[in-house]
Amino acid sequence: MNHRHEEEPGSRRRSPAGLALLGFLAIAAFFLLAEHRAHALGLLPFALLLLCPLLHFFGHGHNHAGEEKKDGRP
Repeated sequence: MNHRHEEEPGSRRRSPAGLALLGFLAIAAFFLLAEHRAHALGLLPFALLLLCPLLHFFGHGHNHAGEEKKDGRP
């Protein structure tokens, strides 16, 4: 008797080793995000301060009131 065992798509994820790997990755991702969230939120005020000069230098798509356009029209 020949029994051929063909793997179904995604069957490795349902195996005990696959489930253990997914669990480990989920736990690692949680702790990685939990630890680095404090660093990222601590730098957020400085990032906002650095964003202000960049917006003024590169412009942000708004015309200032009272300025004329390049073609001379108000």
